[in-house]
Amino acid sequence: MLLIPAIDLKDGKCVRLQQGDMSVATTFGEDPAAMARRWLDAGARRLHLVDLNGAFAGRPVNEAAVKSILRVVGDRIPVQLGGGIRDLDTIERFLDDGLSYVIIGTAAVKSPGFLKDACSAFGGHIIVGLDARDGKVATDGWSKLTGHEVIDLAKKFEDYGVEAVIYTDIGRDGMLTGINIEATVKLAQALSIPVIASGGLAGMADIEQLCAVEHEGVDGVICGRSIYTGALDFTAAQARADELGAA
Repeated sequence: MLLIPAIDLKDGKCVRLQQGDMSVATTFGEDPAAMARRWLDAGARRLHLVDLNGAFAGRPVNEAAVKSILRVVGDRIPVQLGGGIRDLDTIERFLDDGLSYVIIGTAAVKSPGFLKDACSAFGGHIIVGLDARDGKVATDGWSKLTGHEVIDLAKKFEDYGVEAVIYTDIGRDGMLTGINIEATVKLAQALSIPVIASGGLAGMADIEQLCAVEHEGVDGVICGRSIYTGALDFTAAQARADELGAA
């Protein structure tokens, strides 16, 4: 089970939101590169970046902060980025800068043809982010709820050749109320590609529950507010996940 620290970027700073609300942002650091170094030192094997301004603007906004993180990380671990990525030129630019994976969310739902083209052009580098409330997919920084069922869309995108699906329960994100294990497993069972859990990670109990369903295809979890508030010790949690995985 891969524990992936999240670095959410807003106005060049590291923040955490509650349920995607930009007006409820807690700043956890002024220097994104220093934050990346912190998680590298803590033993992170991958980083998850979100350009929050970009998600709402529909284009990259925090590119300077992303580049500063990529310079610190180098080729030591993979870095994935989502938020405002809507065209192939942007994907190519970020991959050239050293990004390992690009996460396509809103654009995947609204322009499936773009996602298909991205998978064709940049095979192995495209992850889909599906954000849902009560099983229905949300778009535009979670501000709009669609009528699409998560599983139906995920199956379609799997056929396009996406590398993995990040599944976020937006009712839980940033709330420390626990991962929606049941919905995450249901999605993973319907797919043959990995599912990464996201939204609501509260503590070690969640990690243990996720490790228990890893065989269903849940390969990782995004760690947000819990590791910033100290509710979860990242290094200890990854060590516990490794221990359970080995067992």
